[in-house]
Amino acid sequence: MQTVLAITAGVMIAEAIGGWLAHSLALLADAGHMLADVAAIGLSLAVAYLAQRPATAERTFGLLRLEILAALVNGAVLIVISLGIALEAYHRFRTPPAVHGALLVIVAAIGLTANAAGTAILHRGHDHSLNQRGAYLHIFSDLLGSLGALAAGVIILATGWVEADPLISLFISVLILGSAWRLVKESADVLLEAAPAHIPLSDVHDRIASVPGVASVHDLHVWTVTSGVIAMSGHLVVQNPADNQRVLEAVQQRLGGMGIRHVTVQMERDPTCE
Repeated sequence: MQTVLAITAGVMIAEAIGGWLAHSLALLADAGHMLADVAAIGLSLAVAYLAQRPATAERTFGLLRLEILAALVNGAVLIVISLGIALEAYHRFRTPPAVHGALLVIVAAIGLTANAAGTAILHRGHDHSLNQRGAYLHIFSDLLGSLGALAAGVIILATGWVEADPLISLFISVLILGSAWRLVKESADVLLEAAPAHIPLSDVHDRIASVPGVASVHDLHVWTVTSGVIAMSGHLVVQNPADNQRVLEAVQQRLGGMGIRHVTVQMERDPTCE
């Protein structure tokens, strides 16, 4: 991720200078977006380091959830950026400035190459961590911005239609907004301890209830502590205490097959605790 941070910072400076000289919103918007990306990737790196600290008596899960907070912040920043780009595009539609198409194409091509490299680097692990997915979405949206700026430059050079610059910028802002909203929603769900979307609570209940010796299941909860760490707690009515250890091992094995590794079960002899 350090390599991506260096690439992003270099391209940001190039696009800011190029956008100012070429009077291109597409480049200036992408440069502004990349400024937020530098901060976002820096935050992701810091959080990834802090999350490795061991648990303490005060924080029994350590700082694992910092990565969820970082993903939420990154998603919120992306939403603000996309709305800002859309607002500036609206103003440019009303009073379109002259755009230097050739300079726009050159700078956008450089940005496209660099952002493609950064996207490829972060793509390998973006499905396993919300924190890394936030950084990946920032870089991927930069890739879209550079691609859009390049397309706008080509259109302006070929036709002289300067409105292509804010039009493409508006389209890119919509794409960024969709990805950012999904990231914010997933992060908020984790912080609110919602059941993981890929693990239906009914399936968890049925797997436990079908274990021989389990009379009923109640007070069942499944939630995500952080990316890749799913926890479950529940109360089981097991009428024969001699079956407790066997039932516990069977429940752990069945839930382990669903990706739930942190299992807490309370055994009860009768349903009076329901």
